[in-house]
Amino acid sequence: QVQLVESGGGLVQAGDSLRLSCAASGRTFSTDAMGWFRQAPGNEREFVAAINWSGATTYYADSVKGRFTISRDNAKNTVYLQMNSLKPEDTAVYYCAVRSRSSHSERESDYAYWGQGTQVTVSS
Repeated sequence: QVQLVESGGGLVQAGDSLRLSCAASGRTFSTDAMGWFRQAPGNEREFVAAINWSGATTYYADSVKGRFTISRDNAKNTVYLQMNSLKPEDTAVYYCAVRSRSSHSERESDYAYWGQGTQVTVSS
């Protein structure tokens, strides 16, 4: 049974940093692309960042480019999202996802497995 478990969310002030982790289990994901999405109250879920199977290629939404960094440790079956210079508009539930392909994508429909989400709240 495939399971993704996010952790690292919390309540921070604007300008602070957080590091989200997503541990995958059930099978190895070392050949699969992984991504992070988020959903703010009243909004649809949106793409945040993605990384290809090896970690050599990353892709970011314009809203987080230069502030967020996605990375992965295939030995630990884990993907990370380092979030710096957080803004109140970054407040959302953050989800990690796994795509059953090696190349990254920003499309939600391209991802096969999803975590349950972790809340990030940024106060002004």
